[in-house]
Amino acid sequence: MSGAALAVVVVVVFFLALYLLQRYGDLWKQQRLVLFGTLLSWYLCFLIVFILPLDVSMAVYNQCNSNITNTTTATPTNPSSRSEANLSPFPSMSPPGKCEEPWTYIPNDTLEVFWRVVYWTSQFLTWLLLPFMQSYARSGAFSVVGKIKTALIENALYYGSYLLIFIALLIYVAVQLKWKLTLADLQTIGITAANTWGLFLLVLLLGYGLVEIPRSYWLSSSHNYVLSKSYFKVAKMATEKAEADEKLADVMEEVAGIHASVRQNHFLRKYVDIILTKCPTKYQEEMGINVEISRVDQNAPPTKRVLVKLHEKVVSAVQRHNQTQVQWSILLEQAFHLEDVAKSRNSSLRHFTHSFPLAHRGWIRRFIYTPTVEWFWECVLRQGLCRLLAVLLCLLSAAVIWSECTFFSTHPALSLFAVFIQLAEKWYNYHCIEMVCFVGILFMCVCVYSTVFRIRFFNYYYLVPHHQTDAYSLLFSGMLFCRLTPPLCLNFLGMIHMDSAISHKNRVQTSYTSIMGSMQLLSFISDGFYIYYPMLVLLLCFATYYNLGSRCLNLLGFHQYITDDDLISDLVDEGRELIKREGKDKELKMERIEDGRGGSGMVSMGPLGGTELVTLS
Repeated sequence: MSGAALAVVVVVVFFLALYLLQRYGDLWKQQRLVLFGTLLSWYLCFLIVFILPLDVSMAVYNQCNSNITNTTTATPTNPSSRSEANLSPFPSMSPPGKCEEPWTYIPNDTLEVFWRVVYWTSQFLTWLLLPFMQSYARSGAFSVVGKIKTALIENALYYGSYLLIFIALLIYVAVQLKWKLTLADLQTIGITAANTWGLFLLVLLLGYGLVEIPRSYWLSSSHNYVLSKSYFKVAKMATEKAEADEKLADVMEEVAGIHASVRQNHFLRKYVDIILTKCPTKYQEEMGINVEISRVDQNAPPTKRVLVKLHEKVVSAVQRHNQTQVQWSILLEQAFHLEDVAKSRNSSLRHFTHSFPLAHRGWIRRFIYTPTVEWFWECVLRQGLCRLLAVLLCLLSAAVIWSECTFFSTHPALSLFAVFIQLAEKWYNYHCIEMVCFVGILFMCVCVYSTVFRIRFFNYYYLVPHHQTDAYSLLFSGMLFCRLTPPLCLNFLGMIHMDSAISHKNRVQTSYTSIMGSMQLLSFISDGFYIYYPMLVLLLCFATYYNLGSRCLNLLGFHQYITDDDLISDLVDEGRELIKREGKDKELKMERIEDGRGGSGMVSMGPLGGTELVTLS
């Protein structure tokens, strides 16, 4: 089995990362370097999460071999200690004098090389390459050299600030060690600084996800809540759609002015033509028709710098416009479906009825997911399964919160995950060890990663599904993953008392911990920040439970869905009216299509643009 488990995980995780990239990015239209950088960063982070349980089981196996070596080299002189060991309630499952290999056995040398390659590649991506690629992708320059120059200038301050932090830590450690620094010490300082930055952000995201994920499943079991929230999203997205359309129209008006002012023989004309190719087809045709009418001599040609800025604005406006179009269509379908669920729940017939015929009815819907099966799922089973899953996730959240607040106690062990691992270790039950590690770290990663996928920094960072995420947001998510995953794994190893820098236990370390070096170089971090800062997750969970963050955002004008807010109730009513209007328009459109068989009888989808509207939180 040597290496087979590692090979399987490597392949499976690659396709998982590829699937997520295909869902959020556009594999056919976005730049290849952007897709490669994002895929590699996601892939390496997911690998760390899936391989770490195997590393823990190998550490238990190596500890067993170490214990046997120490026992055989020492002369047993105390028979009472031997009898106490035989009477232990947790006897070893391994044969006397020999340790059973884990079923996922991986050679130690292979694990160490693997961790070094994965860790340092991810750190190179997050601190050097991805920030540079972000600026490169967002730049409005027309040449590769111009984009590189812009990226270097934008990242100069970014790199400089981190360099100052590293120098400060370097001076502190040098003074502590009386200026006797080795290359390994410098490496440990860099790793500690990166992990400290990541842990600071990790606790904030984890505190939100530990509460929000179980609560979201519990609330999704309430159909009235989900429908009301859908109406709220529709009303909110309608505003965003109108703003995106208005911004695009303003930018296109600016492009039309420059298009008219720059003649065909002007040396800047090639840059204007590049900008025109990024504009929607409708606006290109309008500018082509009106160019002769709009051309006036009094408009002075712009400078190249102005065209660079305009190019960047065009790409951003078009991207945001396309996002809102797709999001609006998706929200309409979701709202129509939820209204169909409400009607089917109140119907005496056990048959799910759609208000609008489905565009595609594959063999699954014809033979497996029939209207009767759909009715049972949507109206009977879904609610119970969501609540059951919410209870299980709530128990996991409670276990993580308790372990985060108590993992500093090793005698006795209070961390639940540490207790489970120690019990399984006494039996050398590698399956149980790997399962506990996998469930624990996977749940923590889901809490953190789902928050990364859901947060939104205005329109600068926003992961939008259905291939609508821009290059800047994809690269930024890759940066966050690479910075959050290593401290998350170290935090979990501390929770199960596998990190000697925190537990202060004299035991065999995991290969992952060994490449991190000795954190004792920065004792105020290893003995203070790493142990006590994660306790803050308890306060963040309380803040999330009482929606303090959402209430603050509402006060600032960034509307979040809260059931006991009057303004939110008004937005829900507005969204309900929009759905009614869009439903009537869709019915009218379908009637026209049936009467005219797709002729000229197409109608507008409403004053907000119908299927071209948008909403998502």
